[in-house]
Amino acid sequence: MKRTNKTLLFKSFKYFSITALLMFIAPFIIWQAFKNQDHPFYLPVLIIGIITAILAIVMGFYSLKIILKSIFGDK
Repeated sequence: MKRTNKTLLFKSFKYFSITALLMFIAPFIIWQAFKNQDHPFYLPVLIIGIITAILAIVMGFYSLKIILKSIFGDK
């Protein structure tokens, strides 16, 4: 019977905390960009917000992959 790799599991929790942080920051940055459309930094702030949102999605899948690897092991 295999056991759960606890170091890998704690690593995935660290990545999930970063994911949760990005999931709250990204919509706020995008909202601030749309709120200030007449500002000269509108487009760079919007691009940063979209990149942050994409990064949150990627980090979510990556941390889920690490959790599954820690529970079920490598194939």
